[in-house]
Amino acid sequence: MKKILIEALEKNIQLSKSKLVIQSFGNLSIRIDNDLIAIKPSGVKLTEINQNDIAVVDLNGNHTSGLKPSVDTPTHTYLYKNYPDINSIVHTHSMYATSWAQSLMSIPPLGTTHADYIKGELPCTRPLRREEIEKDYEENTGIVIKETIQNRGLEVNQLPGILVGSHGVFSWGFDSSNALNNAEIIEYTSMLAYQSKSLDPKIKPIEKFLNEFHFNRKHGSNGYYGQ
Repeated sequence: MKKILIEALEKNIQLSKSKLVIQSFGNLSIRIDNDLIAIKPSGVKLTEINQNDIAVVDLNGNHTSGLKPSVDTPTHTYLYKNYPDINSIVHTHSMYATSWAQSLMSIPPLGTTHADYIKGELPCTRPLRREEIEKDYEENTGIVIKETIQNRGLEVNQLPGILVGSHGVFSWGFDSSNALNNAEIIEYTSMLAYQSKSLDPKIKPIEKFLNEFHFNRKHGSNGYYGQ
């Protein structure tokens, strides 16, 4: 466990120094085993804590060690419970991706950069209803993420993450580096889509076969592309 706690601290510091967050925004978690996760503590200066201060909770939200866990912990635990292949989650309010989320707009596949990482558009969830906000808001954020993935007939491993309507970004991955990279990819493709739409408001998504070709050559069973 010590190794993962050190990793969780280091990756949260890396996130805090990235252009994906400002001030103390954002959090990163890592699955420890089938029943526990390590997550950024709430309201701390990361440079002033050590790995033993990283919050550890079980998948039912019970706090087992470390400082008080992030307020977003129930979203993280819900996703871990429902998606065994996810081993790390990152939450940000990065500028371009959050602009799409606040506009309740999915990110369209306007070019092959998008297609290299995302099969089709990157979905934006519906905004939560009042009753979902007033009771179990953070867990309901996880529920609406799952709902969106299911309703679109997608698999979680086809997506680097998702936009939560009126809120921000959750990315995930097979490890913490992958989850962080996916947060960067979502922000970059969001910026490209925004600027492309600014240049040509009538721009259309690329053809489905081109999107699938680019995605599959990088992520398919017979993928051959890497850089």
